[in-house]
Amino acid sequence: MTLASVVIIGAGQAGFQVATFLRQAGYEGSITLIGNEPGLPYQRPPLSKAYLLGKIQENNLLFRPAEFFATQRIELLHDTATAIDRLNRRVLLASGAAVSYDHLVLATGAHNRSLPVPGAELAQVFGIKTKADADALAPLVKEARDVVVIGAGFIGLEFAAVAAALGANVHVLELGERPMARAVSREMSEVFRQSHEQWGVHFDFRQGLSRIIEDNGKVCGVQTTDGRTLPADLVVFGIGVIPNAQLAIEAGLDIENGIKVDAHLLTSDPHICALGDVASFPCQQNSEQHTRLESVQNAIDQARAVAARLMEKPSPYSALPWFWSDQGDLKLQIAGLSHGYDSTVVLGSAKDKQLCVLCFRNDRLVAVESCNRMGDHMAARKILARAPKLTAAEAAVDGFDLKAWEAANRD
Repeated sequence: MTLASVVIIGAGQAGFQVATFLRQAGYEGSITLIGNEPGLPYQRPPLSKAYLLGKIQENNLLFRPAEFFATQRIELLHDTATAIDRLNRRVLLASGAAVSYDHLVLATGAHNRSLPVPGAELAQVFGIKTKADADALAPLVKEARDVVVIGAGFIGLEFAAVAAALGANVHVLELGERPMARAVSREMSEVFRQSHEQWGVHFDFRQGLSRIIEDNGKVCGVQTTDGRTLPADLVVFGIGVIPNAQLAIEAGLDIENGIKVDAHLLTSDPHICALGDVASFPCQQNSEQHTRLESVQNAIDQARAVAARLMEKPSPYSALPWFWSDQGDLKLQIAGLSHGYDSTVVLGSAKDKQLCVLCFRNDRLVAVESCNRMGDHMAARKILARAPKLTAAEAAVDGFDLKAWEAANRD
């Protein structure tokens, strides 16, 4: 199979990496990378923390400088894909142009779920997804006195830590009963709850938002679902994302919580693949159930798999998922997927903010959560990447050392 042209829709982590890996693998055909944001492709994780704090500048966000795209012969189009013409293998663009492809890569990502309450349209209400969001938010958070955060997931808590560090009064509303409830164990949630409260963050669990209150067109407060009014001059929300699958839907591709792909990341059209935040794939670590993951690791590893397949070196995607979140002086790292875990073993000290939680399902290790224990995280990734033999009983023995166990049990 010789492909003369590869077109990639989406210039985020996944799309950029596909283009890069193809060139690294020796692909000589044309590569067109279509992105609907101005400027060069950039990293998104720092937007809610280091970039907002001014610790890194705009040029530090870029994957590569402009010269890279020229020397690697990657054509970067600043345009919006409006339709996929599968019959003629073309992508139609908002500018009126059309780009032909031999193979099409959909790396369209996801967008923030919007706040469905009155007042959400006010200028002091933000979701953090793009550099433009962060650029508009940065000066406001430095001046804010009362900040309300909707959602105690990764993004909400990363921003809450930033706002507290800058001196704001921070109030977090969360419908669940604890921080990051869908992502981490109770033991890890508690470490982060206590730390945020030490930084001055106030939590309201099992609590939602009914409306945002304005005064002369500006946010002045919020009303909770139980009728209380909280002061606010800035509201930031992180209540999940929705995959950008509309192009695929209109093109008639199979959809299942995103664009449905097979183990090789191919859609129901063999000339189109999908990856990253928008793709729902049969995940080995989730009993082959179709799963959509939002992480840098997943985007990069899936991009590597796509590039290898296009270079006629196919293999099913099986990379171990891992995630991270930086909040204040806490670095959370997760290896594996803890869906349906039924027991845990805790290593380290919550008091010292150095904790590791091993999650087991039917006495099989399925995930490891680490806080400020980089060595344990790296050991966990090695253990989980092969059939893990560690039992809960072994891990619960006094003095158990995960790094030492990994070193002693390598194949």
